[in-house]
Amino acid sequence: MSKTIRPAICGREAEIRSAMASGDRYWRERSPLQLQDLRAAFACALHMHQPTIPAGAAGELISHLQYMFEHPGEGDNHNAEPFAQCYRRLADLMPQLIAEGCHPRIMLDVSGNLLWGAEQMGRSDITGAWRHLACDREMQQHVEWLGSFWSHAVAPSTPIPDLQLQIEAWQHQFAHAFGLEALQRVRGFSPPEMALPNHPDTLYAFIEALQNCGYRWVLLQEHSVETLQGEPLSEAQKYLPNLLIARNGRGESRAITALIKTQGSDTKLVGQMQPCYEAISRDRLPLGDKQVPSLVSQIADGENGGVMMNEFPPAFLAAHRRLAAEAGARTAALNGSEYLELLEAEGITAEQFPAIQAVGQFQLYGQLGDRWSAEDLEETIRARKAEDPGFSMDGASWTNDLSWVQGYESVLEPMQALSAAFHQRVSAATGTGPADTGSAAYQEALLHLLLLETSCFRYWGQGTWTGYAQEIHRRGQAALDYLE
Repeated sequence: MSKTIRPAICGREAEIRSAMASGDRYWRERSPLQLQDLRAAFACALHMHQPTIPAGAAGELISHLQYMFEHPGEGDNHNAEPFAQCYRRLADLMPQLIAEGCHPRIMLDVSGNLLWGAEQMGRSDITGAWRHLACDREMQQHVEWLGSFWSHAVAPSTPIPDLQLQIEAWQHQFAHAFGLEALQRVRGFSPPEMALPNHPDTLYAFIEALQNCGYRWVLLQEHSVETLQGEPLSEAQKYLPNLLIARNGRGESRAITALIKTQGSDTKLVGQMQPCYEAISRDRLPLGDKQVPSLVSQIADGENGGVMMNEFPPAFLAAHRRLAAEAGARTAALNGSEYLELLEAEGITAEQFPAIQAVGQFQLYGQLGDRWSAEDLEETIRARKAEDPGFSMDGASWTNDLSWVQGYESVLEPMQALSAAFHQRVSAATGTGPADTGSAAYQEALLHLLLLETSCFRYWGQGTWTGYAQEIHRRGQAALDYLE
């Protein structure tokens, strides 16, 4: 049963920003690996998420994982306990491999919803496993946590003022669970649904928010980006770090390092450890005036599907054992920050990375020039859509056959309305001063705003899931009445 535990989503903003601003490079001094000894490496991430829904016995907010336990006869809900075991099993697999003399690596992307939900449910086996992976000194050299949006929002269609709220809320939840020291090591960001904004204003705001919150790199899907000449990434670029560039109409630009997830959505790639075996077949690549190891980067759900539930553990063990058994092996597992910090130690800086931008932006910039007004931008977008019906500024994600916008007006319009009302009410209540983010009223209103932006209310289609969104919207509107 869930407990009355409120999420840790706000109230410590200054403390968390200070911690993230003061964090040092962690990996370069601790990694036993030398890049000159490697031909290639692979970086695997596991994404884990369960949405929060208003579906408790009395309509209270609970984790969907709890709902699965309480309704085992519905759909695939019989997988509730296997899912729960998937969330905790790395705390068994990693020490086992280390004890065998292997050098395993894994990156973990756990949504704020799930961090909160496991705590709500009192699943100390899950929260204890995560704490071990986040806080144990030995585990810290093998496990990298990635930041994300608290409620698994889709960045391209999230209202711009809420991007940083989502990022900060996740940081609050993580710091609440594992402490500020653990949070300082979280420097990579994994956008939910691998969704990257390609509207210039949203992309610029997204990168600005990431950098304001202390992130140094982001994991992106290869089909969501293009070269500055509007071309797909070259084969080599997919296995090197890139520099994602965003521009706004004032002639300003921002850039953040990007690692590239290759291929489409296929959990079998990680479930069967394909990245390891692909890396074994790859070689070093030129970067700046040096040759560096190729990096095969992949992310998959940590629990969904038979491959991840059943085949991943033995495949994960077998891949690392193979590398450990090969004398003079020139392929290794690396985490994203580890790879980037080892490059930095070799004198390779982000300015030497190939430059990229969000897909579709080349078609805009040729007509807009270096500076533009909001009206110029929207007129150019309309003209491009008229010329090319396939042109879109709705962003790109792990699949090109699913829109996070078309057909979801019943969710998006209330989401945008609640966001606007929230910020208007906060502004009216605070004037020119800062918001009282530690108050219960602010937390309650923010909670429902963040929850309404959860991708699941669109991904799972019309019906029950859009009904959940409508109820969260109703409660969010009611919560605004207490913001004074």
